[in-house]
Amino acid sequence: MAFQKCDTQRPGADIREEIARGGPITFARFMELALYAPDCGYYERPREIGRRGDFFTSVSVGPVFGGLLACQFAQWLEKIAPPTEGLWQLVEAGAHDGQLALDVLRWLRQRRPDVFARLEYWIIEPSPGRRAWQERKLSNEFTKVKWACDFGGWVSRPVHGVIFCNELLDAMPVHRLCRDASGPQWLEWRVNWSGQDFVWQKGHLSNEAAAALPRLPAGVEAVLPDGYVIEVSPAAIQWWSRAAASLARGKILALDYGWDAEEWLDPARWGGTLRAYAGHHVATGVLDNPGGQDITAHVNFLFLREAGEAAGLGTEGVLRQSRFLTEIFQRGVMEKTGFAAWTAAQIRQFQTLTHPEHLGHRFRALIQSRR
Repeated sequence: MAFQKCDTQRPGADIREEIARGGPITFARFMELALYAPDCGYYERPREIGRRGDFFTSVSVGPVFGGLLACQFAQWLEKIAPPTEGLWQLVEAGAHDGQLALDVLRWLRQRRPDVFARLEYWIIEPSPGRRAWQERKLSNEFTKVKWACDFGGWVSRPVHGVIFCNELLDAMPVHRLCRDASGPQWLEWRVNWSGQDFVWQKGHLSNEAAAALPRLPAGVEAVLPDGYVIEVSPAAIQWWSRAAASLARGKILALDYGWDAEEWLDPARWGGTLRAYAGHHVATGVLDNPGGQDITAHVNFLFLREAGEAAGLGTEGVLRQSRFLTEIFQRGVMEKTGFAAWTAAQIRQFQTLTHPEHLGHRFRALIQSRR
């Protein structure tokens, strides 16, 4: 959907105008504008990530995360026959300011120069502003980095290598649905404007939400309480399908927090997973301050897995981040790639990435492949 350029620092005025023109909007549209409206969306403006920002990411913990991924990528790439041009592709989406790309490439250049020499690094970036941040961070050091707006604008040849994203899919727009025991099975929470505030308003299912709503297991829907909330993200499913279709041979990896299988339908989780964050705290209202706070929802790995399998990929697993990174470390030590000589600071980074009370438990890795 096209955006209008914002005249104000935050997109709230544009959201109000859209509601005034056409009535209540889906939350997916609200989230799209709040996070990605050019120049004024939350992710379109430079901001701190980490201790001085609104949230931590695995990348903000330190370069150990990128080094572990680079070690895994090198092992995967060596098992993939490169295309006739002789170069593998690493394709990152959701690169933010380019820090993860920098950490991955530095590790490969230092530890695996043989792989580094046969590699081209692509960043999928639709935002001109974020691409400028990435170019400033990467262009002076790595001339092999290339950019594309999306997989539709990808190079003419398919990908032989690895496509990956870290904490991208949780920020893709979601539709917020609620169970209605007295009428239609599902309604959709929309966003309206009342007085001085954005407010929730129930409405019928949009076409996009109806198409993304899965067929629930037999008997599950009957036990869900009235008002039970779930989120569906057609945008995330479509993105994963396009990425899968672009992969000729290799792996596709998503690292994010979310659910697999039946976890997302736990009756005790009646309010859904939609959250807003500011200053490392859950914000009081998801609809407050659009453009000034982060908005996320848990990723449904079941939906992604099914989308990849429909595109011909095989699923290798959905692992806790703690297990995924620990297994990389163990293999790296056995193969003497340098992990055994970590400093105290690097050990602390690894502990933060893998400890169940930090990032190790709630983050997961979905791995699919095409052989």
